[in-house]
Amino acid sequence: MSIQTRRTSPFLAALADPVLRILATAALVNTLGRGVFLTLTILYLTLFVGLPATAVAVVLTVASGVGVLTSVVAGHLADHLSAKLLLIVLVAVEGCALIAFAWSPAVVVVTALAAVIVGANRASNAVRSAIIARAFDGASRAETRALIRTVSNAGIALGSAAAGIPVVVGTAAGYRIAFILAGCATLAGAVRLFALPRSVDATPSSVIAPDAVTARPAGKSPFLDVRYLALTLFAGIFAMQFGVAEVGLPIWVVSDTSAPQVIVSIALIVNTLGVILLQIPMSRGAESIRRAGNMTGLAGILMAAACFAYSGAAGIAAPVAVTLLLGAVLLHTFAEILSSAGTWSLSFELADRSRPGAYQGVFGMGFALGSMLAPLVVTVTALDHKTFGWAILAGIFLVSALAVRALTRFADRRAADSPEPSSSPARQKGSEQTMPAPPSIRR
Repeated sequence: MSIQTRRTSPFLAALADPVLRILATAALVNTLGRGVFLTLTILYLTLFVGLPATAVAVVLTVASGVGVLTSVVAGHLADHLSAKLLLIVLVAVEGCALIAFAWSPAVVVVTALAAVIVGANRASNAVRSAIIARAFDGASRAETRALIRTVSNAGIALGSAAAGIPVVVGTAAGYRIAFILAGCATLAGAVRLFALPRSVDATPSSVIAPDAVTARPAGKSPFLDVRYLALTLFAGIFAMQFGVAEVGLPIWVVSDTSAPQVIVSIALIVNTLGVILLQIPMSRGAESIRRAGNMTGLAGILMAAACFAYSGAAGIAAPVAVTLLLGAVLLHTFAEILSSAGTWSLSFELADRSRPGAYQGVFGMGFALGSMLAPLVVTVTALDHKTFGWAILAGIFLVSALAVRALTRFADRRAADSPEPSSSPARQKGSEQTMPAPPSIRR
């Protein structure tokens, strides 16, 4: 990457690089539909499908479980099939399922469609990450991931805002129209992906020489890579922090604090704006293994502090509770930004470069597992045991983040002891060719 490119705004860089431009614009459109789905699903299932809260929880848990499996499978397929066509198909399937979701009163059908929506979304995330790993080198890869996450948060925020219209209208028809429009937006994102170049696919020139006996790409399987599995485990545990905002905060505010309920909406706005404004600048330098580890370690400290601030808002006067809750949300937002930058960069840098899809699929599996277990873990700790539970939750986040930092220290020392031979990066921004890494590299 040239010095001029490094000094250019990431948004201008997105306009200059065709792959980044396509991925970013497609992500913006896709996540508009995602924001509608996340905002309306529970209300739709409860108010108009008539499911009790327990049944809704089962539907969402089953859907999340499917997402764990599809992430691994799709990542593996991205190393063997056209990643471009696979991503298009997955996004299109998600869009069609969103449209069908609006006309499905039967609980079995609703569960199946929710599983398809979540499964396709998790799978497409794994394939998209494989494309990023194949299409960009270390520094530009970190910038790309930060920009796409920023755009995705903006899309979800816009989708959530648009979802407020059917909530205000309060009719089943309004919800159905919203789901249909969300599905159409997702399908439009799939159409946009047709513009991706063939260089994002796994080809004989983009992988290390295959094994002559198995005819599979050479390189270690992610399921045999202990270091990568450890990263996946600890990053997945830390990913449960999303459950604090989505499940813990709303229930905590209503049941245990004197703060007005509107603080939940304000917290969501603060968090979303923080990610949109700060994800790109705070992700700089994350391509360095040591710096990514330090980012994650700092995220653990901030998240632990946020848990204690959330806890401290119980049983005190409303103005003080609001102050503590907003302070906790700010700490939580910084922790989310730093952990996302650090762990996602490490998921690329510590992966075997010959099997980006398989490795990203496994990493996505860890994230999906964390998301699936987060409601249960947050409930049995913070919500059930109050201050003591929040302390346990703080310890979980702190230990998992420091474990990632320790892992990177070991990896950094190992790299220093065994210097890599010089090689061409996977792909520089604007390049049309994908270059293989030497067989000895195992980052």
